[in-house]
This record gives sequence, C-alpha cells and structure tokens, in this order.
Amino acid sequence: MTREIAVVAFAQTDHRRSSDDLSEVEMLMPVLHQVLDRTGLRTADIGFTCSGSSDYLAGRAFSFTLALDGVGAWPPISESHVEMDGAWALYEAWTKLLTGDADTALVYAYGKSSPGSLRDVLTRQLDPYYVAPLWPDSVALAALQAQALIDAQETDEPQLAAIAARSRGTDNPHAQLRGPVPHGDYVVRPLRTGDCPPISDGAAAVILAAGDRARALCERPAWIRGIDHRIEPHSLGVRDLTDSPSTRLAAEKAGAFERPVDTAELHAPFTAQEIVLRKALRLDDTVRVNPSGGALAANPVMAAGLIRLGEAAAAIHRGEADRALAHATSGPCLQQNLVAVLEGDPR
Repeated sequence: MTREIAVVAFAQTDHRRSSDDLSEVEMLMPVLHQVLDRTGLRTADIGFTCSGSSDYLAGRAFSFTLALDGVGAWPPISESHVEMDGAWALYEAWTKLLTGDADTALVYAYGKSSPGSLRDVLTRQLDPYYVAPLWPDSVALAALQAQALIDAQETDEPQLAAIAARSRGTDNPHAQLRGPVPHGDYVVRPLRTGDCPPISDGAAAVILAAGDRARALCERPAWIRGIDHRIEPHSLGVRDLTDSPSTRLAAEKAGAFERPVDTAELHAPFTAQEIVLRKALRLDDTVRVNPSGGALAANPVMAAGLIRLGEAAAAIHRGEADRALAHATSGPCLQQNLVAVLEGDPR
C-alpha cells in the first residue's frame, strides 16, 4: 500500500426491533450528522461517498437513491453503491483512497429487516436452480451448520448458550438485546431462540481519511493495515460447514497472522458461527471477542458487518485496543467473508 488510510469516526443508531415510524432516510440522517460532527467535516469536504444496502429489504428497485437525500447529492458528488453489507462499501472506499483520487470518504449502510419475513427474503441469496426452490431459510441452514459442528464434537449446546449469554451481556448502549436474555425454545434444532440474531432495524456510518488528513481529524486514528475478502463455493453441498477457508485466506492476506490481535469484532449472526470463525482466525482466549455484543445483540442486515469494523476502530480511538481484527460476512453459512486488521499509533 502506498498510502496510510484510517477510520477516523464511527456512528450508529440505537438498533430497534421495528422502526415503522421512520423511513430509511429519517433513520440514516442522525447517523450522518453524528459521524460528520465527530470530525468537524461538512458534506462538501468529503471526497468520495459509498453505501451498502439491499433492494430486497426495501422492496423496491434502486432504493439506495432515496438515501442520497440524506447525504445531499447536489452539487454533484462522487458516489457509489454496493448491493452488499456496508463492509464491502468500506472496501471500495479504501481502494478509492489508495488511488489518491480522494483524501476522505464517507461510508454508510442501513437496513430495515422488520417490514417483511427476513427468513424468506434471505432465500433469494441461494442457488436459484437447485437450492432456492426448496425454500431452506437462513435459520434452517445455520442449524445444519451448527449440527455439523456438534457431530464433529467441536461444540455443544451449552457452549452455544454461553456464547449467546456473553454476547448479550454487553454494556453497548446501541445494542438491541442486553442483559439476561432467556435462551428460549428450539427454532430449528439444535438452534434455540438465543442462538439466533434479533430482527433489527438500524444504520451506521464511518469516515475514512488518508495520511496526515487522518491525524488532523482524529486524535488516535485506526489505521487499516490490511483488508481482504474471499468467497466460498455457491453450492453448500461441496463445502465443509465446520470450517471457513475463505475467512482464513482473507485473514492471511490482510496480515492478521503476522502478530497477535487484542480485540476481534466478528460478524457471527448465529452462535455456532463464532466457533467456526474463532478456529479459522486462530483466536485464543486472550483475545476479547465481540465486546460490543456482535450480531447476536443487534443485527441490522446490510449494516452489521460495517458496524464490526466501526466498533473495532472505535475501540482503538478510545485506547481500549491497539491491534484489532474486524470481520464481516454475507450469504448463508459464512459464504463470503471480509477481514480487516486495524492498528492505533503506539501509546
């Protein structure tokens, strides 16, 4: 990399089960104001804007263009959009800044999962010929992965319950589920209610800046030392659901294995997926995993991965972490995975 690029600000909503009283723009606007206020920047100061969202959640084509009303697209701005989690929008913005075409970038993502049946909507990610016609929903597929791990004796139901309890024991004020949450009844065996993410509406935004501009905007920037994303085969039948080679490869290319990390924000919507990710990322008990609560505490689809990067960066900003790993996923059973390594300047 020829330029140093850092996350200099992060903001997110208080995630809710439903935000029927708000449009996507109304949900997003306060977050955009917060993230800009934390740097003192104005919209006109941003060199590049990139967003992540899903038309399937909104139920209409090109829905992301409405969100630009909250950004302010006039006078014309340099803007892009990915039909993915906002973590991949951050990757595009990072690439843009590396080219030198911009010194600052605004990245935001949002998702309202409450209007429809999220389990049905997510079937549209599946192979349209062999899998989608069977209508296996996201929880059923995650249950297959969890059962595979149990059969391989890599976890058991009490361990999964402990992951859920630890995640929801967070003091994160933005989390939807906090404190003692009953593990509940089976949804699809072996997954209980507590093993599954809540339905969440929410949004998040980060600002990236390069070099000296980052140091001027943030007292302790979270420098992106490496970032990479990889994908598994589309067919679930040819994958080993107890492992995640794409996560391991992305982590290797991002430099995660060069030195230990002290904090990891993992995008694991289901408890069993944390088991898979810990193994792929070689995380031992000395690493703080998901102090924010992770996707089990709040899971705004299309923003939850960006929030993992933002939470890792914010821990560095606050001095609570020095070298952090952030992970985002998309698709069924950890199909596509992005890994970033962030560091703060020595204290």
